[in-house]
Amino acid sequence: MNELEKEAIKILQNNWRNGFSIPCEGLYPFQWKWDSGFIAIGLAYFDMSKAKEEITTLLDAQWKNGFIPHIIFHNESDSYFPGPDYHHSDLHPKASKKYKSTGMTQPPVTGFVLEELYRISKDKKDILQYIETVIDKVYDNHHYFYNNRDILNEGLVYIYHNWESGTDNSPLWDDIFKTMNPPKYTFERRDTTHVDASQRPSKREYDHYLHIIEVAKEHHYNDQKIAELSPFLVQDPLFNSMLIKSNQSLIALYNLIGNNQEKVNQLKTWQEKSIHSFNKKLFSEKLGAYIHYDLRNKKPLEYISSSSFAPLFAGIPSKERASVLVKTLMQKFGKKNLYLCASFDPSSERYEPKKYWRGPVWINLNWILYKGLKQYNFENEAQRTKEDTITLVKKFGFYEYFDARKEKDNAGYGGLNFSWTAALIIDLLHEK
Repeated sequence: MNELEKEAIKILQNNWRNGFSIPCEGLYPFQWKWDSGFIAIGLAYFDMSKAKEEITTLLDAQWKNGFIPHIIFHNESDSYFPGPDYHHSDLHPKASKKYKSTGMTQPPVTGFVLEELYRISKDKKDILQYIETVIDKVYDNHHYFYNNRDILNEGLVYIYHNWESGTDNSPLWDDIFKTMNPPKYTFERRDTTHVDASQRPSKREYDHYLHIIEVAKEHHYNDQKIAELSPFLVQDPLFNSMLIKSNQSLIALYNLIGNNQEKVNQLKTWQEKSIHSFNKKLFSEKLGAYIHYDLRNKKPLEYISSSSFAPLFAGIPSKERASVLVKTLMQKFGKKNLYLCASFDPSSERYEPKKYWRGPVWINLNWILYKGLKQYNFENEAQRTKEDTITLVKKFGFYEYFDARKEKDNAGYGGLNFSWTAALIIDLLHEK
């Protein structure tokens, strides 16, 4: 085992709490949905019992309608805003009675994470027995999405808040925020006491974020009312790719377990409709990439981000379209002076290389990109993605995100000793 892996394991051990992991000390003191999925992949290499517990704890907070919140507030902490007393998840009649949480979700990675645990495990019988105890909960989460968030019945689900995308303050949302004029809220930020404020969303951006939550709270997090009234309503290629990839994994796992033909058939039906609509609606021939669709304002958002390449991971594009996509990736994001893969188009005037999701490289999106490139046999581009990812962490440390510009001497930003960075580096180091 090399030193980088030893350090990564130590970070995950330090960020472990009683039954779950925090993303990092101080800045993020709770359990986050998609973080937990990626973290479990890293844990599986050296402590499978903790990997299982990570997922079990997450799923224990599931609502009665199948919804899984994006933050679960297991503990009291005043180091994060907005906290449980702001979100009031108990407004929803089917919210968890056991845990306080948000009323938002995050990309549904749990399905494919279970398949990753199966792949990594040396004891296939044991891990399959575990998966059998939790897989129906993940299925119920997918059922929730297709029954509550696919308002056009086309197999594409909506997100109602930019935080649900996982790419929180991406320039993608600027055009939507221009259509809004939220009140100026009074609140005390906590993130900027931990990291440089210039790298974080602005106060005015937070006004938009809080306004969307206020609309949802006013209607007790009712999905139908949110679909009707939320000023933010988007079909996101990253979010839908994670759902489609997880559908695929659930089909494979149910087939291994057996006796679930009805659920397998339903997953296949969702899958067929989703992939068809995804390719028809979310691909821009002009840009040579997948894009977001603004449901509220009924228009495509014509920008390229790291989310544009997530469909490779889910096997969505044809081989021909995948070639177009990879050509776009390398022309826009793969220049020799840049590390792959900036979170937003580096040639855009909206690109901000230091600012959260407005430009920096994120390890989880690189991991998704690497796996997708491998699936389509783009070996050189996959290798470059892997090497760039490991180089960034080796040079700068286990940060939350990184400057894509190679000339920068100090390119690690956000939280340090970040859990999914550590977890996914472990997986990449084990990749042959």
